[in-house]
Amino acid sequence: MQSKAINFPSPITKHSPHFPLTHFRKPTHFNPPISKPGPTTWSSCRISCVGPNQDILGQTHEPILDIGDGVSTENEEVEYVEPTKGIEVDQNMWEQIVEIVKFSGPATGIWICGPLMSLIDTAVIGQGSSLELAALGPGTVLCDYVGYVFMFLSIATSNMVATSLAQQDENQVQHQISMLLFLGLASGVVMLVLTKFFGEWALTAFVGEKNMHLVPAANLYTQIRALAWPVILVGSIAQSASLGMKDSLGPLKALLIASALNGIGDIVLCSFLGYGIAGAAWATAVSQIVAAYAMVDALNRKGYNGFSFTIPSIIELKEIFEIAAPVFITMVSKVTFYGLIIYFATSMGTHVVAAHQVLGQIYGMCSVWGEPLSQTAQSFMPELLYGANRNLVKARSLLKSLLIIGVSVGVVLGAVATSIPWLVPGFFTSDLAVIGQMHSVWIMFFLALCVTPCILPCEGTLLAGRDLKFISTSMTGCFALGALVLVLVRSQGLGLVGCWGALVGFQWARFLISLGRLLSPNGVLYSEDVGRFRRAELKAA
Repeated sequence: MQSKAINFPSPITKHSPHFPLTHFRKPTHFNPPISKPGPTTWSSCRISCVGPNQDILGQTHEPILDIGDGVSTENEEVEYVEPTKGIEVDQNMWEQIVEIVKFSGPATGIWICGPLMSLIDTAVIGQGSSLELAALGPGTVLCDYVGYVFMFLSIATSNMVATSLAQQDENQVQHQISMLLFLGLASGVVMLVLTKFFGEWALTAFVGEKNMHLVPAANLYTQIRALAWPVILVGSIAQSASLGMKDSLGPLKALLIASALNGIGDIVLCSFLGYGIAGAAWATAVSQIVAAYAMVDALNRKGYNGFSFTIPSIIELKEIFEIAAPVFITMVSKVTFYGLIIYFATSMGTHVVAAHQVLGQIYGMCSVWGEPLSQTAQSFMPELLYGANRNLVKARSLLKSLLIIGVSVGVVLGAVATSIPWLVPGFFTSDLAVIGQMHSVWIMFFLALCVTPCILPCEGTLLAGRDLKFISTSMTGCFALGALVLVLVRSQGLGLVGCWGALVGFQWARFLISLGRLLSPNGVLYSEDVGRFRRAELKAA
C-alpha cells in the first residue's frame, strides 16, 4: 500500500535509511565513568571532536564531558553519535542534490498544475478582450488566492497521515482521512455560500469606483468557479493524503489530465464558441472537479475510503490547529499581500491591471517550483534536528544543498519568465499599451522571482525545527511593512513599477530574515536545546 521510499531519513520512523552522502554510524550506548555528580554538557564534546571546518580533531570515540554540580548522572545512559567528516559532505554534495531532485521532482508538477490552469485562462481570454483580461485579476483573487489559505488543511493531512503510517496504525489513518475530508467539505460549502451572497460585494469593494465596469465579468467568472469549491477542497485533502503515503505520481497524473482538459475546454468554449470569460470559468471548474475525483479514486485504490466523512472532536481540532496554525498565518499574510498588490494595480486603470494579471500568472506558475524544496525540508529535517540520529552538521549540509538547487532554479526561472513578455507578448494580448506596462517592470519581476525558490527551503527548515512563533511573527512583520510600502507607492503615483518593487522588498525580506534566523547561534541548525523547539510547537499562535 505504500510506495517505495527514497534514500532519505524519514522524520517519523525510528530506523530510517540515511543520506547517501553522509553516513551515520550506529549510535553507541555506554555508561561513561564520572568522578563526581553533575549535569552532562555536550558542548565541549562537539568543540573537541569537530573543528570549525567540520574536520575531526581527535580519533577517540569517547566524548569529553563537562561536569557541573547539582544533578547526578551516575548510571545514566548517554547516546553518542560520531561526528561526520566535512570532507565526506563536500565530496558527495552533488549526489545529495540528485537525491533531492528525485524526491521533489514529481511534486513540482503537482504545484505547477494549479497556476497553469489560471495561466491558460489568462492566455485565452487575453486574445479576445482586454476588459475581460483585466477582470480576471480580481476574479482570481477570490478563486485562486483565497484557495491558498486552505493549504493549512493540506499540510495537516500529510503530516498526520505520514505519522500514523509510521506507527503502522492504518485504522487511525482512515479515521484521520475521514475527519479531514469532512473539514475540507465543510470549508468548501462555506466558501460556496460566501461567494454566492457576498462575491459581488467583495469584488465591488476590491476594484473601486473607477473600475466598476470590471465587476460584471469578474463576478460571472467567480460565481461559476465557486460551484467547484467543496469538491476542490475534498480533492486537495485526498491529494495530501497520497503525498503523506509517499505517492506523488498518482496526484501528478490526475492534475496533468485536469490541466489538459482545462486547455481544451478553454479553446473550445472561448475561441470557437465565443463564451469568453464564462467559458474559461466553466473549463477550469470542470477540470478541477475531474482532478478531485481522480484524487479520491487514487485514495480508494490504495485501500482507503475516500468518500468517508467523520466529524472531528474538539481534541482532534486542537491537534490540527497546532500543526497548521503557523502555515495558516503564513499563507494568510502572503495571500493578503498579493491581494493588496492587485488591489492597488486595479486602481491604476484597465491597462495596468491587465498587464499585472499576465505577469502575476507567470509569476505564480514559476514561483511554485520552490514548494517541493520546502516539502523536502519539512519531511527530512526533523530527524536531523531532534530525532534519534540527530546531527546538525548533516542538517546544515541538507539546507546547503536545498539552497544550491533554489538559487539555480531561481536564476533559470527568472531569466525564462522575464523573457516571455519580450519574446512572445502576443501570446497573452495584442494590446500595445498592456505590453508596454509589462516591459516597464522586467527588472523588478526578475528580482522578485529569482529569490522565491530560496525562501521556501529556509521557511520549511524553520517549520521542521518547530520554530513556529518566529515564523508567525516574522511573516506578520513583513506583511505589515509591505502593506505600508504599497500605500506609499500609491500615494506617490509610482504605478506598476512601484507595486512590483514592494513585492521585491517583501520577498527579499522573507529570505534574509529566515536565513539569518537559521544561521544564528539560537537557530534550529546550531542550538543544542532540543526541547525548546518542541515546546514552541504547542505555544505557536
